[in-house]
Amino acid sequence: MTNPADLAIRMRRAAFNRALAEGDLKAIGPLLAQHAVLVTGTDSAVITGRTAQLQAWKREFAAAARVVYARTPETIVPSTVEPIALEHGQWQGVDAASGTVIASGNYTAKWRELGGQWVIIAEIYLTLG
Repeated sequence: MTNPADLAIRMRRAAFNRALAEGDLKAIGPLLAQHAVLVTGTDSAVITGRTAQLQAWKREFAAAARVVYARTPETIVPSTVEPIALEHGQWQGVDAASGTVIASGNYTAKWRELGGQWVIIAEIYLTLG
C-alpha cells in the first residue's frame, strides 16, 4: 500500500509540472519552502530561496526559446522519524515549439511537511543527455 507521504508528494510534483508547463509562477511559490535550494544539472549553479527560484523561473518562462521541464518521480522514501522524504526520478527539458528533448537526467528532491503541506526544501539535478 502506498503511504500518505508518497501520494501527497506525487500530487505536489504533478502540480509543479503543470505550473512549469503553464508558466504559472503563482502555483510554483507554495510548492517551495522559503529557503529552498536548487542545484542545477549542468553547471551546478546554486539557486537559494523561494524568491530567487521564482525569479529564475520567470526568466525561463520569458525566454524566446522556451523549454518546458518535467520531473517524473520513480521513488519516494519517507522518513520514519521526521516529516521529511526524498524523491528520486528522471527529468527532461523539452523545446516548447518543436517538442524535441533538449536535456534530461536524474534528480533527487528533499521534501518537508510544513503546516500540513509538503514543500520542496532541496533539489539536485544531474544532466545525462
